[in-house]
Amino acid sequence: MALIWQPKLLFSPLLVTTFCLLVNLVSSRTRPFTPPTVTPFTNSFPRVPIDRAFSNAFGASNVNLLSNGTIATLALDKLSGSGLVSQSGYYYGFFSAAIKLPAGLSSGVVVAFYLSNADKFPHNHDEIDIELLGHDKRNDWVIQTNVYANGSVSTGREEKFYFWFDPTKEYHYYSILWNSYHTVFLVDNIPVREFKQGSVYPSKPMSVYATIWDGSEWATHGGKYPVDYKYAPFVVSFSEMELAGCNTDPSSQCSKSTTSSSGLDPVNGPQFTKLSQQQMAALDWARRKLMFYSYCADKNRFKVMPPECH
Repeated sequence: MALIWQPKLLFSPLLVTTFCLLVNLVSSRTRPFTPPTVTPFTNSFPRVPIDRAFSNAFGASNVNLLSNGTIATLALDKLSGSGLVSQSGYYYGFFSAAIKLPAGLSSGVVVAFYLSNADKFPHNHDEIDIELLGHDKRNDWVIQTNVYANGSVSTGREEKFYFWFDPTKEYHYYSILWNSYHTVFLVDNIPVREFKQGSVYPSKPMSVYATIWDGSEWATHGGKYPVDYKYAPFVVSFSEMELAGCNTDPSSQCSKSTTSSSGLDPVNGPQFTKLSQQQMAALDWARRKLMFYSYCADKNRFKVMPPECH
């Protein structure tokens, strides 16, 4: 769960007004940004049928499978959220979904596409998160990325970004690349964050989750804008799922060699172990234009910065 960084404003009223105008500009629905061109990772891996690759995790009555199992809608209402979990666990891989978010007032609603092994390692788990947050009363969504490693849940590694598009009007790709070199978070194939392998790094096989739930207590400026259920149900749609990793099923050849040196690892090629110059330029663009919170800049929260921040 993320904390919102709110630095002390030691500026003149004119500068404060200018700052607020800039924030409103970048967080509006009509952003003036054109994303860079990148080679899409999503073209490198096959799509999987949702009805065969996933099972119900919770809120089964709010889960609907459409188009012969290629699309899943998940709903949040007063009674329950809902979620799916992959039938297999994975050690490294590329995991992606095309997601269309709920339209209208969605403050407090959290849509998540993430990897976790908390069910198998409750006291020492790993997690790689893409969380899409209904953020405030402007009907605006933001994306939060986070990494937990080996039970390091006391140190969230959140970074938050605005979108350069309206994520409720059509499907957009949200992807995670995870291997022994780095973890890369991508939106429409644009890298927005690279978390490099280090002393704190996810190291155990994980399942893939797709969920929608009520995050009122933390997702909206510390609970300032809770979910308003008069607008329920909130429905998110998932499609074009890609789960390309070392399957941990005992019958899988890839699971017998859980090292990145295995030729069976689908994300061990040179295009996956290091970002290209094109991708690095896109990463720089996203972080300059769209990022509005990084735990590595939150000196109020951390008296001593986590080691990877250096």
